[in-house]
Formats: sequence, structure tokens, C-alpha cells
Amino acid sequence: MNRREFVVGCSAAITAMAGSQIESFAFSPEPNAQQDIFVFVFLRGGCDALNLVAPVDDRNYVAARPAFLRVTDNGKNQGLRLKNGLNNQDFRLHNEAKALHELYNSNNLAIVHACGLANGTRSHFDAMDMIERGINQKKNSTDGWLARYLKTTQLEGMLPAVAAETNLPKSFVGSNIAASIKSLNDFKVNGDPRLQGILKTMYQGDTLLHETAQSTLSTLKYINQKIAKDSKGRPKKYQPANGAKYPQGWQAGGLGKSLQTIAQIIKMNVGLQVATVSFGGWDTHENQAWHFPRKTEGLSQSLAAFYNDLSAYHKRLTVLVMSEFGRRLKANKSNGTDHGHGGIALALGGNVKGGKIYGKWPGLATEQLDKRVDLDVTTDYRTVLSEVLQKRMRSRQIDKIFPEFNNYTPLGFV
Repeated sequence: MNRREFVVGCSAAITAMAGSQIESFAFSPEPNAQQDIFVFVFLRGGCDALNLVAPVDDRNYVAARPAFLRVTDNGKNQGLRLKNGLNNQDFRLHNEAKALHELYNSNNLAIVHACGLANGTRSHFDAMDMIERGINQKKNSTDGWLARYLKTTQLEGMLPAVAAETNLPKSFVGSNIAASIKSLNDFKVNGDPRLQGILKTMYQGDTLLHETAQSTLSTLKYINQKIAKDSKGRPKKYQPANGAKYPQGWQAGGLGKSLQTIAQIIKMNVGLQVATVSFGGWDTHENQAWHFPRKTEGLSQSLAAFYNDLSAYHKRLTVLVMSEFGRRLKANKSNGTDHGHGGIALALGGNVKGGKIYGKWPGLATEQLDKRVDLDVTTDYRTVLSEVLQKRMRSRQIDKIFPEFNNYTPLGFV
């Protein structure tokens, strides 16, 4: 066991005894108030890119699906028109994404279409694993792309990396400074006061173990002090800024609550630089016309609430939304769509050059489709990630974060 592993192990053990739900910490100087913040939202299940944003005037698209499984130019499913589309086609946004449409029209939201893994897998597990590890071929990769980013950048503040999830995603595997915090309302640091006193007494000394323990306990105490509490010591109900309302219904699938947690941590000024959240439920093999609009509404309202809540941070904030793959062009016999290939990415932020769809549109004619059935991928997902990391997070070591992906050409969306 090396020194780094020893420190991590001690921190985790002491944190667990103290009653915290945080898995590990960074112990760093005061945060830089100008440091950018990157939030990655992973839509798990395979979001249907062609039901979210599509060229409604494409005859191949119209022929492949019934009206209730596509965006249309009129009627019940009439989409929201998008300026600056691709190939001079009439691209429109799903009509349940009204809040996203407003962000697009205000030039804060950009879309990258036909984006994803170049690898042709249709396996959820394999596709998610490759994206979270920042690779394109299934192999034994031991760490995640965000872990590699954290290892190659200067970190400041007590809590630079957070997953607003129950467990750390694979993108953070290999990092000893990322923390899993599902909700600050459930955050418990002190535990039994007697235990806290015992721990403090136990770890008085100047050995590596003692120093690690003291640092861990100090960090726990520091973060706990940042949480606003009532007279009884309970966390106060969070009040978002600008009248922002995070959706709490099932259609938001917990996304609103998770983004609210991230917003709270950002405002605590503990040095948050990178955060992740997962939003599942996009595997629409059946009854897509019922499920998809509700998931889209939840996504749209959650992102808009988060962005409105953090109006004071717009120039530092970039949110990137992505799924493991898209879905098949043609509808199946269960009123749904099966696993496909090309997907979509959404970029939101004060420095995003929004109001535009980026990428190269491959077309939807049979000979233009991947394996003659699915939207093709013309933009590698790592191009999108690299542009955010390089231009907004100031990373100069993209080759180490994505070791098999070199000489990418930025799309220009940030």
C-alpha cells in the first residue's frame, strides 16, 4: 500500500465512523471564486434523440414512425421550431421541452446531434461503461475519465468533485477526492457527540494516520458548518433563487432534487468544480408515446430550474447532457423504439454559444444509416467532452484524459 492509498483508506474509514454519507475528501486551500464549474448529466437507458430533436420535414423520418412517436410540423405533437439547424432542414424540439426551447432561443443552450460512441454496441452496460471510462473499445480500463481529469488539474477548495447520486459513477473510479452526496438534507456529520469526542481524542498525534484523521474530521466539520440549520440544528429548507422551482414529481425521476443538491453545494463555496448526476428511465421499448413526453418534461424543467437558480454563476457554469446511445429510426411493434446508435448532446451555460445545432447531419435514408437501421454517429462523444474540459475547465492534458483520442477538432459551441 502506498502513501496515497493509505490516506484514502484512513479518510474513508474515519468518515464512515463519524456518520457521514460522503465517501472521500480533498483537503485543499480556499477555493478560487473564478473557477469554472462543470456538471455532467447522464441520461441512462438510451434517450431517443430522434424523438427529442428531429428534422420534421425529412420524408425518411416521417415514413419510419407513426406521428405519436416523432416530432411533427403540425397537430398534437407539433414540435418547437429551432433556429440555426443543419442542412437547411426544419429541425424541431419536442413540445414538452418548452423550458429548454426558451434557453435555446436565449442562446444559452446548444445542441450537438448525431453524437455518441463510434463503437457500434447496442448494450446499455457496455456503452455506459465505455463512455464513463472515456474509451471507445471494451477493455480493461481501471479508471474513469473524470478521475483522470481530476488527477491532471489543480484543485482548490474542500470539495472539488461531487456525484449527486447514491454511489460514485464509473467516471469517478480511480479518484480519491470525489464525494457521493445524494442530498444535503440527509447529510450527517457529527453522529453521536460522544463518538466525535472519542475520535478526536483517538487521533491526537503527528503520524500520517493522525494527520489524515484530523484533516478528515476538520473537513467534515467545515462542510457541516456550511449547511444552513434551524434552531434545533436541522437543515433548513432550501430556497432557490429567482423563483426557480425544481420539479419533484416522478417524471423528473429525482433529477430536480439532485440538481438542487448540486446548486446548494455550489453556493456553499467549498470549491466544487465537477459534478455528476444520473437520470434514468429512457429505455422506451414499449409505450414510448406515454413515457417519453413525461421524461422530457422532467428533464426540461429540471435543467431550467437549475440554471435559473444559479443565475449568479452563469459565466462559470457549463452543463452537459448525454446518453449512452440513441434509438432505432423505425418504430417497433410495441409502440416504442429499440436500441440504436447516434444520439444527442445538450450544452447549457453562460459561455455556451447557443441557439444553434452543431455537428454534421448524416441523413436518414437507408444507405446513410448505421447498419442501415440507425442514425449514424458523426461526432465522437469525446469531442464534446474535450471541448468543455479544454475551453472551460482549462485542461491542457486532454491526451491523458482520453489517451486514445487525439487531434480532435472543436465544434465551437463553447
